Amino acid sequence: MEKLIGKITHCFNNINVAVLQLIGDELNVGDTIHIKGHTTDFTQVINSMQIEHKSIQKAKKGDDIGLKVDNPVHEHDEVYKVTD
Repeated sequence: MEKLIGKITHCFNNINVAVLQLIGDELNVGDTIHIKGHTTDFTQVINSMQIEHKSIQKAKKGDDIGLKVDNPVHEHDEVYKVTD
């Protein structure tokens, strides 16, 4: 099952980092996410997140977080939290 939790607002594909704006739910290191867009479609486990260049373990609704991504992403891609 998947639940929409946010969207990509910025991407830095040269360093495989995306900025995710959380619009719902909380997100933890170790959670699985599915990133979907016009040409984007992949699933990954979150290995690291940052806010203001500080590593965090948990993010909450309303946060803008930096996220290491496995593949290139695009602005406006939607991010879903994968749950059992």
